[in-house]
Amino acid sequence: MRIKTRLTLWFTLLVASILLVFAVVVYWSSSKNREVEFFEELEKEAITKAKLYLETEVKSSTLHKIYKYNNEVINEVQVAVYDFDFNLLYHDAEEIDSVKETKEMIDQIVSKGRVHLFQGEWQVIGIVYSSGGKDYVVTAIALDQYGYTKLHNLFLTILILSIVSLIVIFFVGSFFAERVLRPLKLMNEEINNITATNLDLRVSTDSNQDELSRLGNTFNTMLDRLEQSFDSQKQFVSNISHELRTPLAAVIAELELSLAKEQDKDKYVKTIENALGDAKRLVRLSNSLLDFAKASYDPTEIVFKPTRVDEVVLDACQKIQKANAGYTFGFMIDERIDSEELVTVHANPYLLEVAIANLLENACKYSDNHHGTVSISNHHGAVIIEIADQGLGMSAEDLDGIFKPFFRGENGKHFDGNGIGLSLTKKVIDLHKGTITVKSEVNKGTTFTIRLE
Repeated sequence: MRIKTRLTLWFTLLVASILLVFAVVVYWSSSKNREVEFFEELEKEAITKAKLYLETEVKSSTLHKIYKYNNEVINEVQVAVYDFDFNLLYHDAEEIDSVKETKEMIDQIVSKGRVHLFQGEWQVIGIVYSSGGKDYVVTAIALDQYGYTKLHNLFLTILILSIVSLIVIFFVGSFFAERVLRPLKLMNEEINNITATNLDLRVSTDSNQDELSRLGNTFNTMLDRLEQSFDSQKQFVSNISHELRTPLAAVIAELELSLAKEQDKDKYVKTIENALGDAKRLVRLSNSLLDFAKASYDPTEIVFKPTRVDEVVLDACQKIQKANAGYTFGFMIDERIDSEELVTVHANPYLLEVAIANLLENACKYSDNHHGTVSISNHHGAVIIEIADQGLGMSAEDLDGIFKPFFRGENGKHFDGNGIGLSLTKKVIDLHKGTITVKSEVNKGTTFTIRLE
């Protein structure tokens, strides 16, 4: 069901409920007022007839004629007078006797002084009336035909007005729902026009900052992130293609050259060594891409556990030295750390080792002495890892882009690498909800600082 239809039906149902409650209250109030007013009229008629009969001493025959003539035109009140011994003294129409008084009824009137009751739609009153020092019981009964007609007309009026009102309210509600949802309709049309080939398009928003405008702004912000992500992905794929093409082209060229003509053993060995070097570059690139993909997983799919940072650093150092025998490291732990809890964080050991290994390898690679230093400390409950070198350093311009995938600084373009390491390290540290900062000066060295909670 469309939102417009739901809003219209909910609005109509709400108003219908309010109208129903209002109509019931009005009808019930009118019915009660009619009932009370007619009982009062009955008492007045009963007292008037009792005065005419008991005090003015009007003849019964005269009162009977008045009742007969009035009853032909209107629903005349039928009055009866009894003494306390249940003796009938006067009755407007004894042959009809609509009340059908009983001894128990008379006794009840005597004990209570006043009784109101219904016989079907007819209303009956019974009162004690005093005249000439003697008490009498007077009863009266009548049908409020006029009052019931008014109630019936009121019911029809309420019913017709309610039906008409609900019809009007339904269409008015539909009109306003259409007006309210029109921006959403336009937004939907604009969204349908946005595809992967035109992510630069944006949804139109008003300046009034209502809920729909904020929704449009949020969607536009999401499009900004998607456009940036798509551009980064395109750039990433382009860079991967370039990085893969170069060593593959070199391998193919070397092998084709060796097959083109016979060569001596030394040249074949040289060709194999070159091809092997390019193959190793491909393996390193593939491993870096796989680690990059792992660091891009949903955090809920990555296993985190208590991990000692000093052990991870030592494992990374051993891994780097195994691959590069000439690399050396200086390892220091703050003397104030006196328990393993101070160097333990909630982390994924493999990814954390990859991140630290990238920094250690760079520290040695870009230093003339191939030496890097790493220190571990604890500051206000956070583990601090500093990896420093005294190598080439980086310019301020290079520092702005070092964490972008495949970015290579000016000083690093003459060294073997693919530009994934630092971007991978940044992604891993972000995954661990840590921070990484860098300080560097050209020809003076670089220091990376990692903070893990």
